[in-house]
Amino acid sequence: MKRLTLLVLLAGTWLSGGEDFESFKVGGFDSLKSKLGTWSTAPGQAEINGDHTKGGKRSLRLMGGEKQEVVLELREKIKDKVILSFWAERWTSRGPFSFRIEGQGAGEWEEIYNDDKRIKVGGFLTLVEIPLPPGLERVRFSATSPVKTGLMIDDLVIEKVQPMVVEKITAIQPVIPVLIRKKDNPVLGLVVTTKGRGEALKIEALKIDLKGTSDPDAVKAVRVLNSGGNMKAGTGELFGEAKFTGGEWICEGEATLLGGENFFWVSVELNDSASLDGKVDGRVLGVKFAEGKVITPEVTSPPVSQRIGYAVRQHGDDGSKAFRIPGLATTNKGTLIGVYDVRYRTGGDLPGDIDVGMSRSTDGGQTWDKMKVVMDMGNDPKWRYDGVGDPAVLVDKTNGRIWVIGTWSHGNRSWHGSGQGMTPEETGQLMLAYSDDDGLNWSKPINITEQVKKPEWHFLLQGPGAGITMKDGTIVFAAQYQDGNKRANGRKIGTPYSTILYSKDHGETWVVGSGIKSNTTEAQVVELKDGSLMLNCRDNRGGARTVGVTKDLGKTWDLHPTDRKGLNEPVCMASLLRVGERFVFSNPNTRRGRYNMTLKMSDDEGMTWPEEMHTLYDARNGSGYSCLAPIGDDYVGVLYEGPAEIYFLRFPLSELVK
Repeated sequence: MKRLTLLVLLAGTWLSGGEDFESFKVGGFDSLKSKLGTWSTAPGQAEINGDHTKGGKRSLRLMGGEKQEVVLELREKIKDKVILSFWAERWTSRGPFSFRIEGQGAGEWEEIYNDDKRIKVGGFLTLVEIPLPPGLERVRFSATSPVKTGLMIDDLVIEKVQPMVVEKITAIQPVIPVLIRKKDNPVLGLVVTTKGRGEALKIEALKIDLKGTSDPDAVKAVRVLNSGGNMKAGTGELFGEAKFTGGEWICEGEATLLGGENFFWVSVELNDSASLDGKVDGRVLGVKFAEGKVITPEVTSPPVSQRIGYAVRQHGDDGSKAFRIPGLATTNKGTLIGVYDVRYRTGGDLPGDIDVGMSRSTDGGQTWDKMKVVMDMGNDPKWRYDGVGDPAVLVDKTNGRIWVIGTWSHGNRSWHGSGQGMTPEETGQLMLAYSDDDGLNWSKPINITEQVKKPEWHFLLQGPGAGITMKDGTIVFAAQYQDGNKRANGRKIGTPYSTILYSKDHGETWVVGSGIKSNTTEAQVVELKDGSLMLNCRDNRGGARTVGVTKDLGKTWDLHPTDRKGLNEPVCMASLLRVGERFVFSNPNTRRGRYNMTLKMSDDEGMTWPEEMHTLYDARNGSGYSCLAPIGDDYVGVLYEGPAEIYFLRFPLSELVK
């Protein structure tokens, strides 16, 4: 029999709490003693995981394999009726999968839990609650799951059976824009914390107002979602549709509370006429329980109001599964041109059934025209649907021509499948399309691979994001390539380098630069006051961005004083834009994980990025890609990724400067 140490998150003391993961080092372990008793394991069978958690920064991953068993020898025999509860997550939906819990007192092991189908995949969505009888001395957990997967457990509690009471009710308000076209937008969260695992309490109504909303008439509907113990904003089942009565919104429904934290989300749907310059805010004024008691939250609304934005693309639009990789530019006429991947079949990267889509706005992002496909290289399943994607967009300020660049994967000829050579059958192809009428009509794709790629390179592609026009008329895209070397692990792809791609004759011919630094990829470029170019790069080492400068269009590079220390980098694409005398930067403001989408401003050519000029615009986890563009003289817009969707926000420059 294999025995695994099971590490658990507990709150409090024996039979009313226990341990948590936060004091333990991430990685494998051999044994653990806790306030609950002694856990034992065979080496390498479990780990403390720092990437997937219910709360905090640690959870337990029970590694994949057949019938992995975990035994807890309790510190003392259970003398009262108690409840064992924890949150669980399957690592994968693939089988086989089974999960059992058994208990033992003085006699034989007896099964106390058996439900293979209830444990959900992802997000710690399953709460398991099991009564443990008096006399129990040991608890055994056993799981079977595919190798390299496993079972995650977090927030495990053993406590006495006692009447449920409400300990605390408060409101939370993470920064999450309210988006035109989107049905559910979480404006405000309500956290109801209970104690006791006896007969559950029920909520039957919430009283809400929208005080702080700039235009209450912009609100089309208010709903409340019940996400149970899942704190992810905007998730859960419908608790009820609110009705507007006497200046307040009353939402009636029925929700049975869980032990611990329960999350409800006040969700707002906007009319299409809502102004992008507006804000939405709300308060929960009262929570009514089934027995008639009404409790006012300790905090009815934190000091946050939510910005209004626009959902340019939502999954399902035009029959697509997902939209990713935004690029944004402003034409000479002031039109916004947004480009992105249209991922028809899955949300995955190339190779796949992907085209480059385009949306345009002539009113600063307030409304957007119907999507047009500007690059489509075919749909033959034999060649992985000839996907083309990862676009960037550039407006030639000299003649007004709009350029879009993308990478074409004829079969598996993208990041992991592209090889040396020049033909579509060998390597990824670099494609351009253009518009001379402000984005209304587009040329057929133009292949420039032969002009710029070296045959020994494995891959050459663009930024993605946006390019620039220099003061002397040179048009420039950021680019990246994989050189001719093989990786140490024998993989075919070469070492990646960020670089630039430029044209001095308005796109007739193109030239590629040299690499700035190894293990850099997706980059963006700006022109400095002295005419040199700054390249701001995704760095696979993580932690901070690579930043360099070239005075000879990429033939040589000098690292900038802020290189690898000026801007946080969670290994993700970012955006950099010059607006007059200032730079604006956008990315997930983290060193690990793609969340806290933030704008930063610099008024000294990128030498410093003062915290007082940081603006958090979306706190949620996501894919983290974004692209900036100016809107007139007074605004800047950002096109960025939601969950498989593309969103737009605009900001007054006066707000960003502070």
